[in-house]
Amino acid sequence: MTAPSELSELSYAAALTPHDGAWGGDTYDTVHFDAITVADVAGAGTGFLECAFTRVAFERGRLRGARFNDVWFRDVRLVGTDARETSWLDATLLASALAGVEAYGSALRRVVFRGCKLDSVNLRGCTLTDVVFEDCVLRDVDLRGATLARTAFPGSRLSRVDLSDVTLDKVDLRGAELNLTITPGSLRGAVITTDQLIDLAPALAQSLGIVVADT
Repeated sequence: MTAPSELSELSYAAALTPHDGAWGGDTYDTVHFDAITVADVAGAGTGFLECAFTRVAFERGRLRGARFNDVWFRDVRLVGTDARETSWLDATLLASALAGVEAYGSALRRVVFRGCKLDSVNLRGCTLTDVVFEDCVLRDVDLRGATLARTAFPGSRLSRVDLSDVTLDKVDLRGAELNLTITPGSLRGAVITTDQLIDLAPALAQSLGIVVADT
């Protein structure tokens, strides 16, 4: 999945207007948010259409139910933010960090994370379709009960990622470093390498109630 790596590559780059400093409203259309820190933002249900975010920090705040359509993030931080039940379509996040974000029940479609760090992010029950995590770090990410289709993790490191009770369809885990929590059947629908299968053997055995004892 291709994604623009520079602001100038966006199809709507010429139409972007700088954010005027005020916050609040139903929809932002072709707005460029740059070099700002937004603390305790009240943006529940807000729509962002063809917007760009560069060097922006969201600290805490409420974005529940917000809609991000055709948006571009670079060097953005979301910390302790309520992003429950948000929807993301044709979004790109580059060199960004999400920490302590509550995003369960969200829907992500055609989203690219590249060089991002997700730490203690709650994605329970989310739906991810055509999503790519490229060269990312996912640590203590909770995906319990999520549905993932045509999702890939090339070059990423998954550390203590919870895939309990997930539904997978053509999920490509090849090229990723895997440290997973799983339940029986969690990896049905995933593609992994032989080396990854060997590394995952203890977790697979535990999930199936198999005791491995050589003595």
